[in-house]
Amino acid sequence: MARDEKETLAGYLKELHLPAFRRGYEELARQAQQESLSYEQYLLHLAERECQERRANRIARLLRQSRLPLEKSWQALELKRFPAKVLQQARTLLEGSFVDRHENVLAFGVPGSGKTHLLCAISQELVRSGRKVLFWSCGLLVQELLVAKRDLKLSRVLKRLSSYEVLILDDLGYVQQSREEMEVLFTLLAERYERGSVLLTSNLPFSGWEAIFKDPMTTAAAIDRLVHHSVIVELNIPSYRAEAAKKAKQGRADAGEPGSASGASKSQG
Repeated sequence: MARDEKETLAGYLKELHLPAFRRGYEELARQAQQESLSYEQYLLHLAERECQERRANRIARLLRQSRLPLEKSWQALELKRFPAKVLQQARTLLEGSFVDRHENVLAFGVPGSGKTHLLCAISQELVRSGRKVLFWSCGLLVQELLVAKRDLKLSRVLKRLSSYEVLILDDLGYVQQSREEMEVLFTLLAERYERGSVLLTSNLPFSGWEAIFKDPMTTAAAIDRLVHHSVIVELNIPSYRAEAAKKAKQGRADAGEPGSASGASKSQG
């Protein structure tokens, strides 16, 4: 192909927004010639490369937009810590069909039980399948909604949040809202009811939610909206941080390090 023809082709491919075509058509043309591929097969390989690159770029963009902590991945989970029922629930959630049904996932457990990691790991896999996900600390999101309400932009922010198929609200149990904070949180939950999935973690059981929503009626209404279409994941397991600290302490004791019981007896001996 003559130089001016190459430049014209590159211009057309740029105008058509086909960067993978533009970068790879010469290499693949040589390969097609060596392997005696048909014109259709050559075009197929080019189209596959373009689609694969676009998918990879889209997933990378969705992961950035999700604000998910990427270290909390499925591969990093200590699956053997979880009860069999929780593992079965998690593997079913990975399929993502609950998102199509606008179902919620409510994960309960003591601090350090792994509920945030589990929901973030599932959510990362949802993103890799092309889902739009957004992660928020519940307390920070409430503050964002309060500012939006003050600036008369609450409806605009709620509309933006509605564009995400999955909204993760982390650490509901740590939030002790004022009535105004409770109201914007309830508004968000009501807005997403049967329209989008909420993935929520809490160290408080439902019986303790009145401390968050301030009155029995609002508490019951919030729970009703979340539970109506939901999967409840109960991580009745010890804190992995407490377990790690215990193992580290035991390891120091076995090694006879200063400060451990065996180390102290050896030094006294």
